[in-house]
Amino acid sequence: MKADPKATPEAAPAKSKKMLIIILAVVMLAVGGGAAWFFTKGSGDKKEHKAEVKPAAKPEFVVIEPFTVNLAPEEGLQDQYLQIQFTLQVAGPEQAELVKTNMARVRSRVLLLLSAKKSSELNTTEGKGALSKEIITAINQPFAEKGQPQEVTDVLFTNFIIQ
Repeated sequence: MKADPKATPEAAPAKSKKMLIIILAVVMLAVGGGAAWFFTKGSGDKKEHKAEVKPAAKPEFVVIEPFTVNLAPEEGLQDQYLQIQFTLQVAGPEQAELVKTNMARVRSRVLLLLSAKKSSELNTTEGKGALSKEIITAINQPFAEKGQPQEVTDVLFTNFIIQ
C-alpha cells in the first residue's frame, strides 16, 4: 500500500493549525486565570489591611506664645533678633494636654534651639523648613526619663521676623 502523496501534505497543516489553536487557548486560559488570581488575592489583602487600620485621631493645635531671642552672631553684623510665633499640630487631645502641661520644657527646648541659629540659616524657605523639622524633633523627645515621645506632627509659623 502506497500512501497518497496529496493527502499527507494537506492533513499536516490542518493538524498543526488545530494544535496551534489549542495551545493558544490553553495559554490564554492560564494567563487569564493567573491574572484573576493575582487581582483577587491583592484586593483581599487590601480589605484586610484597611480593617486593621484604626481611624486617626482628629489633630489638635496648640498655640505657642511668641519668642524673641538673640540669634547667634555672624561676622560683620550687628546683634540680630528673631521674633517668632508658631502653632504645634499634635496627634490628639491627649497630646495637646501633654504639651500644655509641659509648656515650660517645650519653651526651654525651643529657646535653646533658636538661640543657636544664625539669621543666614533662617532667611530662606529651606531654612524655615529645616527649623520646623528641628522644632518637631526637639519637642518630640520624651518629657520624662524612659517616657513615651510626644506626637507633634507639624509646626505652623504664624509670625517670623528677623531684625
